[in-house]
Formats: sequence, structure tokens, C-alpha cells
Amino acid sequence: MTTVINDQLRNVAIIAHVDHGKTTLVDALFRQAGLFRSDQEVQDRIMDSMDLERERGITIAAKNCAVNWKGVKINIIDTPGHADFGGEVERSLSMATGAILLVDASEGPLPQTRFVLKKTLEAGLKVIVVINKIDRKDARVEEVLNEVYDLFIDLDASEEQIEFPVLYAIGRDGVAMRNLDDPQESLEPLFETIIEVIPGPAHNPEEPFQMLVSDLAYSEYLGRLAVGRIIHGTAQAKEELLRIGEDSKLPLRATKMQVYDGLSLSEVQSATPGDILVIAGIEDVTIGDTICTKANPRTLKRIHVDEPTVAMRFSINSSPLAGREGKIVQSRKIGERLYKETLSNVAVKVEETEDKDSYIVKGRGEFQMAILIETMRREGFELCVGRPEVIFKKDGSTVLEPIERLWVDCDEPFMGVVTEKLSIRKGRMVNLINNGTGRVRMEFSVPSRGLIGYRDEFLTDTKGTGIMNSYLDGYEPHRGEFPTRYTGSIVADRAGNTVAYGLYNLEPRGRLFVPAGVPCYEGMIVGEHNRDNDIDVNPTKEKKLTNMRASGKDENVVLTPVRPMTLEYALNFVKEDELVEVTPLSIRLRKVELSAQKRHSSLGAKKKAALKK
Repeated sequence: MTTVINDQLRNVAIIAHVDHGKTTLVDALFRQAGLFRSDQEVQDRIMDSMDLERERGITIAAKNCAVNWKGVKINIIDTPGHADFGGEVERSLSMATGAILLVDASEGPLPQTRFVLKKTLEAGLKVIVVINKIDRKDARVEEVLNEVYDLFIDLDASEEQIEFPVLYAIGRDGVAMRNLDDPQESLEPLFETIIEVIPGPAHNPEEPFQMLVSDLAYSEYLGRLAVGRIIHGTAQAKEELLRIGEDSKLPLRATKMQVYDGLSLSEVQSATPGDILVIAGIEDVTIGDTICTKANPRTLKRIHVDEPTVAMRFSINSSPLAGREGKIVQSRKIGERLYKETLSNVAVKVEETEDKDSYIVKGRGEFQMAILIETMRREGFELCVGRPEVIFKKDGSTVLEPIERLWVDCDEPFMGVVTEKLSIRKGRMVNLINNGTGRVRMEFSVPSRGLIGYRDEFLTDTKGTGIMNSYLDGYEPHRGEFPTRYTGSIVADRAGNTVAYGLYNLEPRGRLFVPAGVPCYEGMIVGEHNRDNDIDVNPTKEKKLTNMRASGKDENVVLTPVRPMTLEYALNFVKEDELVEVTPLSIRLRKVELSAQKRHSSLGAKKKAALKK
């Protein structure tokens, strides 16, 4: 087979752990490639186009762009650094021929660095290592470089992959150097290394046109857009093509063809092999499909992603306050939106349930689920979601569960409480590093279900100074049951508006979630009980008004400020018999069974059944 390299093109994925400066470096690459005028105002973190990305400072969806450097077009693929968005990483790497691994000069390789690098090495891509933020006061460049070499060896990298070039950078200042003592001038060394080290895409000129769909987009004017790298051949606009799916073949006509030019798309009449192409005119297409010529249909290997590890139930909002704050409340609309998510996010799967009002959504982690729910509520949806549950597997009669490799970085005095809490959750410490700096690094093997709800507890235990990161390590036999929550819920027993007097008298019972003057209903959770049982209370209770007064004056009611309810905290807090009610304006907690009488009856029946056993 004759292979030709397209030397005028480079497809580069930028991979890194969360917050290691990936998007900031891409900004600097744009500026120095002459993408903007010298007097043009440009916002920071250009590639973080979603509101949630800008708010949280993370990359959620992989995005493409292109720059030109000395006559060579460089397609840049910005990938997420969080393992929960691993599906984005896997599909975006299918378009790349090389990768830039960005590592923080102080923090070094972290769990998500391992995750994204593992996927890159499995794809057989050439890697350039960039040690970023070398201007940090706590930078330890040589140690971090040794850790990177150890990571490559640990991931069974080939000899060729281990001989990677290393650059040192300050992404914020837009400088990169081949050696630490080189002058800090620009990113030219990085551009030159990309062109020298990363090969142009290879193709067979005798093969007909083939393209693997790696991403989907949507245009108000053009409809569904299929994005992917041309593996072989050249495509012409208006050409008769064929889409090959998992179990179907459909003819199509490319109504418009575009390639990336900077941050935007430019229309072309034909595209060269190896380039990343955007085709309009394909309505029924999914990620992993092959687009090829009608005369010579050839199927490419589909994109494979890791199996989901977490499942959640999404259902209609059935509370008495349903429909007051959201525009979209029907189960059919919720289902359509969830299935639409599966088209562009290969790591998410949706299943219908027996009752038509709810769906089981499976994904990589509770953080990915929280982002999906947050996106939906901003689109005007009202829905109820249950507690995230891990997905178990069976090997004969043995039940297997997903196990996470967890890294914890905290101050030395908190080591005991962190170890104790994780051991209760069936975690095992596998490594401990104490450099004598006052902080320790611990490595644990923990069941995925043990980390659901632990993050907030961890931040409280370490007084907000601890850092924890994890990635999926595989499946192991079930490690046994453990308590997920030691506290009960304070549940409202009637509808009405909360009153300061009623809430003030409830404060000794636990921590409240609602302030005075907000609507509540029977079955709504208004606080966390100090004890392990649930209690029904009346948060709408008002002071009895009589003509008798105290000799001085009535007591002023001053309530303890309520911590705003966040979606992540709510998902971590709820138990199996509780739900999170999500609307565009509110996040409420509630019982699955709203009636207090029915809850008490079912609890009594369970106790009787337990005694009989």
C-alpha cells in the first residue's frame, strides 16, 4: 500500500489535567499566529465558549480551530481535562495525528493527566510534553519531568513514545523555551516543534474518499453538521456520498463543505486528505459513522469509548410547585432532550423505563450528570433526578463494581480524618508521600460509590485546603456495604410559605436548607436532621397573636444564614428515597413519596417484614 504524507497539515490535540493552563496556552497560540489584529479586543479563554465552561473555568466539550504557521495549517483540538468527559477526549483524539501534553510545573502529573495520556498512547500518537507555569514560586521542574517519564513507563509507552521532546512554558505570558535558560521571547519554539515532531496525516492516494464522523454540530441555516478527519481521498461539494452506520446505509449529498479557519469555518469546494472537514446535508448521522463515496463504500473502525459507570433516574417534576418556574415540563420533551444529548456525547446512554414519565441516564460520573442537568435547567426544563447509582457488572456469580484510583493532597494534620473517612467507605491506601513541606500526598483505591457524596465532606474536613482527583481504575469484586449518610432529613408536613418563627424553633434540630418566606409543600426536605432518622415538621408555624405582651418586648427572631443549595451538593445529599427537584430558578430536595402518612405506613411495613425475617 502506497502511503503519502500531507506535509502542509498538522492535526494536534492539546491534552492536560483540569486547570493546568491548556485554554490559556491556546489563546496565546492564536495571538502569535496572527489570528487577531493588533488593536483587536479579545476576551480571555476564547475556546471556552459555553457559559458553564467560563463560569467553572474548565473545558467540557472538545472544540476545533486552526492556525497557519509558515505555510503549514495546524488544526488544534482542545480536549477536556476531566475524566467524566472522557468520551469527548476519545472522539477528539480520533481526528489528531499528535498531541501536546501540558503538565503544571508544581502539581506535576495528576489523575486526569494519566487518563488523557493513556488514551493518547493507545491511539499511537506522537506526544510533545510542555511543562507549563514554570514561573510559579513552588515550581519543581526537574522533579515533574521525572514524574512524567515515570508516567510514560507506567503506561507501557513504546521506546519511540518515551523519547518525547520537552518544552518549558509560561502560557499566560505566551512564551515557550527548549531549555530553561533560553530567553523567554515567544511561542515560536512550540510552533517549530509541532511542525518538526508531529507528522502530517498519512493517506493512500489510490483509496476513495473516506471520513470518520468524530463530532456533530448544528446550524440554524444548514441543519445537522458532521465533523471528522478525511482518512483517504478528496471530497467534492455536491458529490453523491454514502453514510454507513452501525446497521444501516443511507445515500446523501454534501450540500456544503467547510474547514476550520481560525475560530470560524470557511466554505470549500474540495478538501484534502487529513484535513478536518465539516459536512452539511446529513440529517441522520451519529458519531462513529463512516462517510464515503457511493461507488466505493468502505467502512472505517467505529470510535470506541469506555462503558458508563454511573446511572441516574430523570423524571418529570411531580411536586405541587411543578410548572411555575420552567417552560418545558413534559416527559416527552425531557426524553427528546436526553436523546439529543446522546447524539453529540458518545459517553452518555439513555434507557426508557416501564413508567413513561422517567428515563435512566448512564454516564461517566456524577459531575458529568450535574453538567447535563445544569445545562437543561438553563434551557428552561423542570425535572426531578434521583441519587447517582454506580453500575455493577457480573462475572458468573461474582458482583463486580467500578473502582477509582484517588489522589489526595492535603495538610498533614488532616491526614488522619481523610484516611478514616475513606476506610469507612471501603477505601485502601496504596501510597503515601510526605516531602516534609507540611502537605502529604496519598493514593487510595476506593469504590466509585464511596466517592459519591464525599467531596463536600472532604472539603469540610480539610477546611477547604484539600485537593482530590480520581480516575476509573477498573472493576473489582464488590467490597461490601457501608453507610452513605449518618444524618436524616427534616421534612415539611404541610404546604405554605416558610415563616421565620417556625424555622427559628427548628434550628436546634439540625441545619436548615431554606430561608423564611419561600414556598414549601408536604414532603419537601427543608433541612438536615442531627440524628439518623427523618422528622416531619411545620416550617410554616406562626406565633400566636394575643393582646398579652411581655414586660419588655417580644424576642427578635434572627435566623442563621442558609448556605445556597448547589446542584452538586443536592445530588450528593439525597438518599434512595429522595429526589432533587430542579427548575430554572430553584433547586429543592423532596421525598419520592410526598405523603407523610404513606411514608410512615411503608416504614412500619418494612420494620414488620424485617422482624419476621
